[in-house]
Parts: sequence; C-alpha cells; structure tokens
Amino acid sequence: MKVTVEKNEKVANMIFASIYPLYLNRLEKNGRTKEELNQVIKWFTGLDNDDLQTLIEEKATFRTFFQKAKIHPNAHLIKGVVCGYRIEEIEDEFELYKQCRRMEKLIDELARGRKMEKILREEKK
Repeated sequence: MKVTVEKNEKVANMIFASIYPLYLNRLEKNGRTKEELNQVIKWFTGLDNDDLQTLIEEKATFRTFFQKAKIHPNAHLIKGVVCGYRIEEIEDEFELYKQCRRMEKLIDELARGRKMEKILREEKK
C-alpha cells in the first residue's frame, strides 16, 4: 500500500495520549507490562518516563511526539509489515508515518512475546 499526504497528516495530528492506552491494553492482555512498553519506546525515541508523561498530559500529537524524539540509530533495522504497509517501502517524504509504523512494529513484537533483546535491535558485528 502507498502512503498518501492525507494519511500522513491524519497520523501526524493524532493525539499520542489517546493511543498510548491502546498500546498498553494490548500488551497487558498478552502478559506484558507498562515498564516493557516504556522501555521499547525509550529505546526507539530516547524519551523517558517523565518525557512520556509530559507528552500525555500535554495531549501532544504524534507530530510533536516525533519532533521531541531522538530516533535510535538502529531504527533502520526495523522491517516488516504493519497494517498492510511494508515499513522499508514507505517513502522518505513520509518520515513521520514511517516512524509511527516502526514504533507499532516494536510494540507488536512485544505483544507477540518476542524477547526484549531481539526487539531492541543491534547491528550485527
């Protein structure tokens, strides 16, 4: 599937605080914890628990969320399909959408019981 400008803007304007509880509920149903969710988000974005709480309280959009993030240098290793979109085929002009899908991929892997050391990707030496 192709990302459109409209789809990118729709995601950019979504409120992180409205989506975070959905991520958490999904993970908790699968026996994972809030701490694990925050660990994955911190690895990917550099945002710690205090940063996340502030963004939730401010009702920040995903645009603001990713503007404040410092994306991990190994984020390019996150590949696969999320919601019908192959992450590595999302065009660079839709960077925000790509980052959102990468984060969802990590959360999906966590929900499916993947080991944390596999989720938090490292370059092969």
